[in-house]
Amino acid sequence: MRRLVATLSTTAVATLTAVALASPASAAPADKAQVLASWTQTSASSYNAWNAARANQGAWSAYGFDWSTDYCSSSPDNPLGFPFKNSCARHDFGYRNYKKAGTFSANKARLDSAFYEDLKRVCNGYSGGSKTTCNATAWTYYQAVKQFG
Repeated sequence: MRRLVATLSTTAVATLTAVALASPASAAPADKAQVLASWTQTSASSYNAWNAARANQGAWSAYGFDWSTDYCSSSPDNPLGFPFKNSCARHDFGYRNYKKAGTFSANKARLDSAFYEDLKRVCNGYSGGSKTTCNATAWTYYQAVKQFG
């Protein structure tokens, strides 16, 4: 009986020591939701901040953001030569991270609007018929994500 008590005591002490010395689970910084929100607004400054962070993802690793993207999914990334790829990447970033946070439905409309604004900023680099075609293509992409995204 003494041997059993001694073994159980030793096991209990070893277990408690291991638990006490184990590092706590790493949690995302408290401002993760605010950072995510700041990078998914409709403004050019929001897009630029997200794009700078995307270029330096390591600095944001503690936040656990999902940076993966399939760009414009099954649609062309550069339809008719218009470079929509980065706009699609930011849209994916918003979708993936708000889904992960469990707040996607509350943010979907804004994410889709930000996507459309990003596309229109691309189109602002064109003029004449090219700009008209770009804007029409942007509208089509926006309607697709609004409806099916």
